[in-house]
Amino acid sequence: MAIINLSQYRVISVQGVDAEKFLQGQLTCDVNGLADGQSTLTAHCDPKGKMSSVFRLLRENTEQFYVIIRHALLPSALDNLKKYAVFSKVAFEAQDWQVIGLLDKQKCGAISADFCLEIGQSACAMLLNKTAQQIDFTGEISQWEQAIIKAGYPILSPESQNEFIPQALNLQCIEQAISFQKGCYIGQETVARAKYRGINKRAMFLFNAQTNTPVSLGSEIEMQLENGWRKTGFILSAVHFDGILWLQVVMNNQFEAGTAFRLSGTETALNLIELPYNLS
Repeated sequence: MAIINLSQYRVISVQGVDAEKFLQGQLTCDVNGLADGQSTLTAHCDPKGKMSSVFRLLRENTEQFYVIIRHALLPSALDNLKKYAVFSKVAFEAQDWQVIGLLDKQKCGAISADFCLEIGQSACAMLLNKTAQQIDFTGEISQWEQAIIKAGYPILSPESQNEFIPQALNLQCIEQAISFQKGCYIGQETVARAKYRGINKRAMFLFNAQTNTPVSLGSEIEMQLENGWRKTGFILSAVHFDGILWLQVVMNNQFEAGTAFRLSGTETALNLIELPYNLS
């Protein structure tokens, strides 16, 4: 079991008599359908259906929710939420909480925590402590990031904000991240059209390679065609761990089986990794 200090995350309190109603009209998930104590990955979109943020939403009760979000996304994500909250009785407050990652969710009880959140069907769990504890951390952030990538959970960064609709990052396959039965929310028309009219032609795929070559987020990889190599895709996230590079790449979801891929401008072959869920 690896115990990791997840300093890349921050916790935001969303509190007030209108908290549930407000979030239901903003996020892609069905906030009303979440049980108290339950969490899900979800997204906040702009009016065009492009994601400005992806985060984990934790429901404590109808008037108290928590957002667990990456620090790099926090300023703009909070600004976007507050922009729509001017007529709602809801308040946002940063929490100075300890966020811990476990790579064996069966061991959640090994560390006392205010909340223990299982990350889908993966072996990962996230612990939230209102008061920091003295803990002997045994893993590193890159180890957590590798596990999240292997679990097929998208890692949004400032480089990819407002670039993709939720289905391009496979959110329809993850937990309760998108509800197609709830009412209107920001960007809902685009998200629904992508599902029912089949207009989304992109998906997030996983690759790895044995290399320490640095990679820029937002750059492309290359795929082999009959007449040579062609650039394709958008590198959403990248992490090096134990000599292996792991990538999430958003690209056209139609390509021939056995297609070869490589890092752009290099001879480094990329291995396409099977997703832990079926794209639909």
